[in-house]
Amino acid sequence: MKLSEYAKQQGISYSTAFRWWKAGNIKGYQAPTGTIIVTTEEPVSKTEKVAMYARVSTRERKDNLERQSERLSSYCAAKGYQINLVVKEIASGVNDSRPKLLSLLKDTSITRIVVEHKDRLTRFGFNYLETLLEAQGRTIEVVNVAEHDKEDLLADLVAIVYSFTARLYGQRRAKRKTEKIVQELEAEDATC
Repeated sequence: MKLSEYAKQQGISYSTAFRWWKAGNIKGYQAPTGTIIVTTEEPVSKTEKVAMYARVSTRERKDNLERQSERLSSYCAAKGYQINLVVKEIASGVNDSRPKLLSLLKDTSITRIVVEHKDRLTRFGFNYLETLLEAQGRTIEVVNVAEHDKEDLLADLVAIVYSFTARLYGQRRAKRKTEKIVQELEAEDATC
């Protein structure tokens, strides 16, 4: 853009913008015609939008959800973060259909997501989420990082066993339901 347009956009006079350009404070070049072209805009101070995400697995642990949220609030206050959004969710960490988390991840205006532990965000694929958000210029801040990889490994093992157990019981339930439907259909055929 021309230096005159830049000055107008910034709300300064052309002579001030020219002085800044001469001092090297504004990046640009002078065209052969004498027109000064600004190549990059001055960095705009981007305010950080911080969201807290707290999660528990069941309604019975709702008290823990509130305590978790309070700890996150205290942490953010100590770090000097201004909290823009508080997200509390009751859902399994293995389940990937959590509407509040999905909404938070879709909101690109949120630049920092603060969670107490990695597993509060997700049981699996934390590094994938972190990498994708970093590509968008966003960050995930974990308050309490596990001290040993063994803790993470053990938590992952428990989550895998839990997931397969839930799936197994779900299959058994589906099998019983199918058998019941077949029996009802056979009973209808017998009466007809």
